[in-house]
Amino acid sequence: MILPNGYSDVPAGKIAAVVTHLEMTERPKLSPEPSGPWTLRRVERPDLAWYRDLYRRVGEEWLWFSRIRAADDKLAALLHHPLVETHALVSDGRNEGLLELDFREPRACEIGMFGVTAKLVGRSAGHWLMHRALALSWSRDITRLWLHTCTFDHPAALPFYQRAGFRPFRRQIEVADDPRLDGTAPRDVAKHVPVIE
Repeated sequence: MILPNGYSDVPAGKIAAVVTHLEMTERPKLSPEPSGPWTLRRVERPDLAWYRDLYRRVGEEWLWFSRIRAADDKLAALLHHPLVETHALVSDGRNEGLLELDFREPRACEIGMFGVTAKLVGRSAGHWLMHRALALSWSRDITRLWLHTCTFDHPAALPFYQRAGFRPFRRQIEVADDPRLDGTAPRDVAKHVPVIE
């Protein structure tokens, strides 16, 4: 469905975001790996409670909710698929970043989840994690790497992905039930997206 020009009402209790899909179709020339006090740990068959805890800590302020609302069997089917990799950025012995690489589409990789917790924002951890994401994904026989971000995300997310070499190719509007109204997310998060009941 194509929205008409001009304003479209979003019903009370809903949220709406502009989603931008970005891709790179050639292996980038990677700069030397940035230094940092972090390590990346691959998590085989992640426990759902562990995953959701890290997912919340990374994305709650940006209204990440899809993996919280997902049924356990559907989330496990995704995370435990042999062509989906989950990685944790480890800082001071704690999991503080999430990277998910989805190779289920032939010769392609989707960065399904990418982010660091608030305590690492602005400390170059995202840059370090992206370097690792690019190296890991392009070490496979792929011709396309892609991801998406939205207007709920950190305002630096879209330019960050573009600086990393991704270019926009698609835009969508996503409308969903506000996760703060059903307890999926705390009421006081994402002040940049007002609650309208």
